[in-house]
Amino acid sequence: MNGRKDQHDHGSQGRTEPTLGDLDHLDQPAPSGKGDDGLPRFTLDPDLRRTGHARPPAAPRPRRRGWLIPLALLVVIGVGTTLWMEQDRLRGLVPSTELDGVLGRAETALQEGRLDGNDGTSARELFEAARALQPDNDRARDGLRKVGLAEIARADAALQAHKLDDADQALATARELLGGGSDVDRLTQALAAARNGSVQTDQLIENAQAALDAGKLDGDDGAGALYRKVLSADPNNAVAQHGLDKVGDALAAQAHKALDAGDHATASALIDRLGTLLPNYGELPALRAALVQVDQQNNGQLADAIKQGQDALRAGRITGDGDDTALAHFKAALAIDPDNADAKAGLGQVAQALIVQADAALDSGDSEHARKLLDQAAELAPRSADLAAARARLGDARKTAAAQAASDISANDSAAMQHPVLSPQQSAELARTIQRADTAARQGKIMLPPGESAYDLYRQALAIDGNNDAARHGLETLPNLAIGQFNQALASGNLSVASERLSDLSDLSPGDAGQGQLRLRLAGAWMDQAEQQLQGGDRAGAAQSLDSARKLAPGNPRLASLMARLQSGG
Repeated sequence: MNGRKDQHDHGSQGRTEPTLGDLDHLDQPAPSGKGDDGLPRFTLDPDLRRTGHARPPAAPRPRRRGWLIPLALLVVIGVGTTLWMEQDRLRGLVPSTELDGVLGRAETALQEGRLDGNDGTSARELFEAARALQPDNDRARDGLRKVGLAEIARADAALQAHKLDDADQALATARELLGGGSDVDRLTQALAAARNGSVQTDQLIENAQAALDAGKLDGDDGAGALYRKVLSADPNNAVAQHGLDKVGDALAAQAHKALDAGDHATASALIDRLGTLLPNYGELPALRAALVQVDQQNNGQLADAIKQGQDALRAGRITGDGDDTALAHFKAALAIDPDNADAKAGLGQVAQALIVQADAALDSGDSEHARKLLDQAAELAPRSADLAAARARLGDARKTAAAQAASDISANDSAAMQHPVLSPQQSAELARTIQRADTAARQGKIMLPPGESAYDLYRQALAIDGNNDAARHGLETLPNLAIGQFNQALASGNLSVASERLSDLSDLSPGDAGQGQLRLRLAGAWMDQAEQQLQGGDRAGAAQSLDSARKLAPGNPRLASLMARLQSGG
């Protein structure tokens, strides 16, 4: 007995003592996977046995997921297709910063009482601009309705204060925005009653009749305007209605007379006035048809005259006796249509040809012949830039000839007289004048104001030194500068400035054939503006825009359509 409990004594619940097993049979294998020492069997790693170091455990082998790539491609394709098909709807979900800004300014203008105007800052203009950006915008539509209601309130207040013109203006705006309604009808009747009470109808009718008898049909104190004033105060006044019909008859008779005389321009102007005064005049369609027929006849004759003028120009038959010269043919074309751009350009080309001949005469020393040629050119293109430069050169040639005669210098020394020496004062004045001319040109003061325009200042510089390269170059580049400023003004919507630059160009370079395209572009812009004004109810502004377009492109079919809309109130 050694005092140790037997290891096989399972009935004992005490601590189990560690044991080494049967050490006598360690080298004998056990068939059961366990040694008879009672311990589990293990196998030593070969690397550990060989090197004494165990190799690190192998990383777990990833599971293959090849099916994920096709699935991802399908998802991407599906999302892309959905975005493509729904792009318009998604685009509509993107907030428009520009639209919100316009609407915010419009609502501010409405709160401040700036209801209508023509400077782009009134509530009506801004709400209409918002509708142009998004036609179905509810805020813009509701804003215009609120502007109309505010105009109703303004008309009521003006009527109470007996400011009838203000009330009439506010009521007209409200009618355009609201499209009528009980308030509009009420105010219309009240305003008519107020005018009828304040206007001496009998005196107006008497004045209108006197104007009609005197043949004074147009103008603020003409028969047409006076009869319309009576009708605005008393819409059912039979005497004024009959008098207005008489005015229409008189205008129609004058138009017929002009058509019979072949005066196309006068006939067209009379028919336009008749259409504005009495858009529903019964004879107006027949007059327009007669005008179209005359137009067709004149167009053939006009085209022939312009073609013959161009042929004569190419053949060198510029001016002279007879009716087969370029000058004669272009003048015949202008007799048919005084506003024809091609005929005007033809005369400018004749002037340019004369200037070229004058330069050649100056080169050969024939100053007198050059002067005669430049005088002829001045009758056709008095403000041509090339003409001004040639006249300056002629003046210098005369100074040189006078100096030669006074000093009796030899012909070999005449070249030295081509560039006379200027005094220090003249040189300083010349430099200042050219600098002022350059500044005026950049500021758009090309032909106006007189004396301070780039054109006049360059001519002043050339009067000091007719051969000054800077002044000649500045003068000769004014046409291109006018074209550049025209394009800038047209792109920014400043049509008045564009019109001024086109007018400058027609003076500076009347023979430039490219002006025809510029005229068409400007006419189109004026018609675009007129269409917007008609949509906004600004019939007076639309009439002015269409008048500007008519001067540029009188035969444009779109112009006729817009004029019809204006006259019908559409």
